[in-house]
Amino acid sequence: MNKNSKIYVAGHRGLVGSAIVKNLKSKGYTNLVYRTHKELDLLDANAVAEFFESEKPEYVILAAAKVGGIVANNTYRADFIYENLQIQNNVIYQSYLNGVRKLLFLGSTCIYPKNAPQPMKEDSLLTSELEYTNEPYAIAKIAGIKMCESYNIQYGTNFISVMPTNLYGPNDNFDLETSHVLPALLRKMHEAKVNNTPKVEIWGSGKPRREFLYSEDMADACVFLLENRDFKDTYNENTKEIRNTHINIGTGVDVSIKELAETIKKIVGYEGELYFDSSKPDGTMVKLTDPSKLHALGWKHTVELEEGIRRVYEWYLRAQQA
Repeated sequence: MNKNSKIYVAGHRGLVGSAIVKNLKSKGYTNLVYRTHKELDLLDANAVAEFFESEKPEYVILAAAKVGGIVANNTYRADFIYENLQIQNNVIYQSYLNGVRKLLFLGSTCIYPKNAPQPMKEDSLLTSELEYTNEPYAIAKIAGIKMCESYNIQYGTNFISVMPTNLYGPNDNFDLETSHVLPALLRKMHEAKVNNTPKVEIWGSGKPRREFLYSEDMADACVFLLENRDFKDTYNENTKEIRNTHINIGTGVDVSIKELAETIKKIVGYEGELYFDSSKPDGTMVKLTDPSKLHALGWKHTVELEEGIRRVYEWYLRAQQA
């Protein structure tokens, strides 16, 4: 890419997309294209076709998706599979039709089987059943990986898929019904501190272990891959069957939910009690990525968890005052 390449970032307002836009701007890219949902509904195939025909982006970053935590994924199962498939189908297909030079498709590590060996390598994809609560979302993202692979194999496109681990950072979703665990805990403890609430309830036993990646680190990995790597770099050229070409983006380090909660409690300055409700579901007990493929391609994370939580809490406080 050169600094004036036309780059379309789908989902530029979200946690992922906004971090990528910030990274691109910091590196001097000046020709960024984006549309709000009101301006362009990515579920509308005709509208997406018209957008690509008129704008002709050279590079596409597909960060738009319907996302949420365990409750949202399990409650709105039909919405999650339908909307994510529609978005992907429309954007990937139009990228092919309009000769996009490179596309980066973002998924999630929930694509891996519920009982995948830990840490999870890319080749554990489709080896056994998925976690039930987010199966529709995971299947949509797996379809996106296979769509990118298939267009690359059949038509010679240059579409790369990346699967970030659990993300957090500026512009995160802090809605307690639909957010992921880290922003939800941060908001709960901040409000408990402000309101002098003596106890914060946390779903589950606190024993499950999770990996967390700061969104700005994730964005840096994505831009690094766009600038320096192609589809041909994601698999062994001597293999007969091209599969599992996606790339994990993670830290390779995890913490228990209890450890996470205690770290957030310390950073927020909440002095009350943490109560873990074991009657609520834990989800998968261990979920850790193996980022060795990404390391071999030349990138490694720089922001450790405690520093990242401090940054996002400072951002949250500024957003509350705005």
